[in-house]
Amino acid sequence: MQLQTAFFVLAITHASCHLAQANPAALRINGSTTVNLPVAEAAEILRSEAQLAITIDTQGGSSGGVSLLGDGRIDIGMSSKPLSQTDRSRFPKISFHETRIGEDAVALIVSKDVWNGGVRSLSKLQAQGIYERRITNWSQLKGPNRRVAFFNKEPGRGTWEIFARWLYGDPNEAPAAAFPEVGGNEECRNRVGATRGAMSQLSASWADGKTVFALGIEVEPGQTVRPTPEALADHSYPMSRPLLLLTDGEPKGNTKRFVDFMLGPKGQQLVAKHGYLSLEQLGRLRSSPSGRGSN
Repeated sequence: MQLQTAFFVLAITHASCHLAQANPAALRINGSTTVNLPVAEAAEILRSEAQLAITIDTQGGSSGGVSLLGDGRIDIGMSSKPLSQTDRSRFPKISFHETRIGEDAVALIVSKDVWNGGVRSLSKLQAQGIYERRITNWSQLKGPNRRVAFFNKEPGRGTWEIFARWLYGDPNEAPAAAFPEVGGNEECRNRVGATRGAMSQLSASWADGKTVFALGIEVEPGQTVRPTPEALADHSYPMSRPLLLLTDGEPKGNTKRFVDFMLGPKGQQLVAKHGYLSLEQLGRLRSSPSGRGSN
């Protein structure tokens, strides 16, 4: 755990130096690689159409966004996890303000050979067994006779925190795990897709159904919930999560201009473009009498 903490501190230090060297008048944004996809495209539009100077980085993931905002080094933090009381207590002088721009889910993903071998869902108990190394071969789950190759998310990633909260109730209760680590969504998908017997946690929108596959969650015996839009909207899928822009207090000036863009039609189109649920989609699904995403 000390080594993981050291790597996280180094990542934040690198991001701080990078942002400090950027245009001091620029709008500074850092954090989640998941939230970054629509935000980066929005930045390109506002640079072109409104001549806004904007710098974006994803060092340290969601926790990097929280920490750098808390240190006053950025204007907007991107987070794919809700702020915890621990986050707030670390920076008592910061009035954290959350703006939700959409909804996503953390999926348990597996490589193609595991999927084709018959593993299509996991229960919480089975996922804990894998994370705690009590389940080490897919044959223990009626899958192929192949070693489980688990890739864990780097410390500070919102994806890992959502996963650990589902498994243990509190991420701090998760046992120390010595698995190979992956960083952003693209790296995670590539590593799992290229490794036989692989599994990891990933933003559900990145599970392409070609190289990596999203497992369902068995919430009750015989009841499996998949990360469908309907299951995210009604929160029947247990690892749904908000996509957030964090600011110190209510957004003002160019910060407000950017946040308002993300909440407007063009920004929300970008959220949906990258496979996330926009606020309009969420509202429509929640008002619809359609069924939940289970079978």
